[in-house]
Amino acid sequence: MNAPKFNFDSERPPGLPSVTDQPRQVAPASGRDVGGFDPYASESAEPAGATYRTMLFQYLGLVLKHRWMILGICSAAAITGLMVTYTDTPIFRATATIQIDRDVAKIVKVDAPDAAADVGDVMRFYQTQYDLLKSRSLAQRVATNLDLANAPTFLHPKSRSPWAQLKAKFFPTPEVQDGDIERRKAVAAAIVQGGITINPLINSRLVRISYDSPDPAWAANIANGVADSYISANLDRRYGASAYARAFLKERLEELKIKLEESEKALVAYAEKEKILTAKGAPSAADLDLTALQNEVQKVRTERISAQELWEQADKSKGLGLPQLLTDKTIENLRGRRAALMADYQDKLLIFKPDYPDMRKIKAQIDQTDRDIEATAKSVKDSLKASYEALLRHETLLQENIELARTSVLDSRNKNIQFQILQRESDTNRSLYDGLLQQYKDVGVAGAVGTNNIAIIDRAEQPGGPFSPSLQKNLMIWLLLGCLASAVAVAVLEILDDTFKTPEEIEEQLGLAVLGIIPKAEGDILSTIRDTPISPISEAYRSFRTALQFSTDKGVPKTLLVTSPRPGEGKSTTSVALAVNFAQLGMRVLLIDADMRNPSAHRVLKRDNAVGLANYLAGVAMAPDAFQSTDIPGLTFMATGPLPPNPAELLAGPKMITLMSHTAESFDIVIVDAPPVLGLADAPLLASITAGTLLVLGAGETRRGVVKASLKRLHFARARVVGAVLNKYDFRTASYGYGAGYGYGYGYGYGAMEHYGYGATKVAKLEHGPKS
Repeated sequence: MNAPKFNFDSERPPGLPSVTDQPRQVAPASGRDVGGFDPYASESAEPAGATYRTMLFQYLGLVLKHRWMILGICSAAAITGLMVTYTDTPIFRATATIQIDRDVAKIVKVDAPDAAADVGDVMRFYQTQYDLLKSRSLAQRVATNLDLANAPTFLHPKSRSPWAQLKAKFFPTPEVQDGDIERRKAVAAAIVQGGITINPLINSRLVRISYDSPDPAWAANIANGVADSYISANLDRRYGASAYARAFLKERLEELKIKLEESEKALVAYAEKEKILTAKGAPSAADLDLTALQNEVQKVRTERISAQELWEQADKSKGLGLPQLLTDKTIENLRGRRAALMADYQDKLLIFKPDYPDMRKIKAQIDQTDRDIEATAKSVKDSLKASYEALLRHETLLQENIELARTSVLDSRNKNIQFQILQRESDTNRSLYDGLLQQYKDVGVAGAVGTNNIAIIDRAEQPGGPFSPSLQKNLMIWLLLGCLASAVAVAVLEILDDTFKTPEEIEEQLGLAVLGIIPKAEGDILSTIRDTPISPISEAYRSFRTALQFSTDKGVPKTLLVTSPRPGEGKSTTSVALAVNFAQLGMRVLLIDADMRNPSAHRVLKRDNAVGLANYLAGVAMAPDAFQSTDIPGLTFMATGPLPPNPAELLAGPKMITLMSHTAESFDIVIVDAPPVLGLADAPLLASITAGTLLVLGAGETRRGVVKASLKRLHFARARVVGAVLNKYDFRTASYGYGAGYGYGYGYGYGAMEHYGYGATKVAKLEHGPKS
């Protein structure tokens, strides 16, 4: 027990610096000791490609984690798509093609538009024709021409789907009575209007008229009927509009002729009476004067605001802080002179007293210079104020002139109001008269033309197969819905599962460095670590041990507390494994089982629990009497002993502090296995007297609120949390590629060792040691 302390530097390879001598720095955001460099500093500068790659792996990991649920939802969606496809009524589509030219009768003709307006007019014309093809009036015309109101097979078509035919065989549908003929006509027109689809061909004057129906014969007949009815309706509109337009335009021309003569006479009489000579559309002299004054006042106002800002700045400034004062040559010379006098005064002050005549003279010169500087500064400020006041007076004068000019403009405009009214009335009457006269002539010519601007290119034929439902389209839609439902389900499950599952979540949510990632393992972990050093679990604990050596600026804490937020997260196993790993380095390690409520370390190490920490704290045993040797060289174990009724009172006594201080001097590292944090006072008490605290978290087990509450309790106890360990990490269910990134996905074993140059003999030596 009293052997000399283990010297870590004596066991390191030549040229390797001591772990405890390495300079380290602490990450300010999380308080983590990160050795000679800060690995977290590179995360903020990580390139965008790496971030996208990480996100891709995260999403891929979620897909692999919930693959069976996603597969089930997508399979159900595909089955639903199949059922929808084979139970829907087959719909047949027939299509007729027509050509629509823009050569139509122009009932109200306006001035010739420019190119841009002509393009817009063409678009509006064709959109109007498409709307007419889908109008209710055209549907009623088709229903009347084809006598659809008396066609029961059209009003009540029978479904051709296998499901509908099977249902009709066992459950016949009774005949439906539609009421009177007017109701049947309305129903037939509504069915026609609802089944029409208009598809204009791009960069063409061709339009496809399609009709969807459960009956292929009716689909072809109605598509052709719509084309024929549209042509006849267009001709009827043209002939009826021409006759009505001629009568209307003739009557309007007579009225406009009389109004035009009266308005022109009234305009000439008013111009002679008021002596108005201003050209049409030209501004008056008063308007020009007002515009010039407004421009000038805006310019003066801008200069006045700038001068006001300079004066307010000068008025508020104290001393020589004003930029104009700092750049003034006079003040600059005075300040230089004062600095020279002050330097001379300070030099002579070393020799003469302040009352010496020369010293008084210099002091008087300095005071005079200060007064000159103050006077010059006041002069500069007065000049800024004078400039501001001059601009303000100029602005006020211009504003008064603007008011006078505005009054003159209003008087001039009042005189021209009536003239402008009469001028507009005369111009409007003349424009209307000329336009209607030309349109009257055009309507007369258009009425004599009997050609139509619409022609049928292809008539509709009876379709040979259904247009919908489409098996491929339905499967794609339902599979897409299945993928969306799967994404929603995965998102809901991930949101509801607020446990820590990856190291990144611990670092982001808690600000703790993840010192180790321990994979999920079964069986005797202690035997695996001791007898199989190349196993994944052994490599994980060695990596954890290495990270712990760099956790503080002094290396591994001399006294390390291992705890967890709640029971069952593997803190005792972690304590034993960590103690074994440090003992394998040749260090003298003391493992104290301080969980005097549910001890388990003695069972892992296969040691007696009759005498231990409780006996020492109760004063019935000395510390060396409670120590036990183990099968691992360098590892000493102190069990809990008999479970006391008051563990917290024993741990809070001075003997626990004495034990920690004495063992820290006798051993290279003391590892304390503490009870869970929440609900108990033991862990905060122990954390307050140890140099470092390690938090063990079970992957996917503890809720984040519980962990944060545990950390809060540890911080209140002034514990120094050096980091966290993610225990029971299952790489098969974690994010894709994460295990490989941490070195646990390469398959440790004989094959892997031989790949790196180890033969079977070397592997046997690594596992069992050299033969005696």
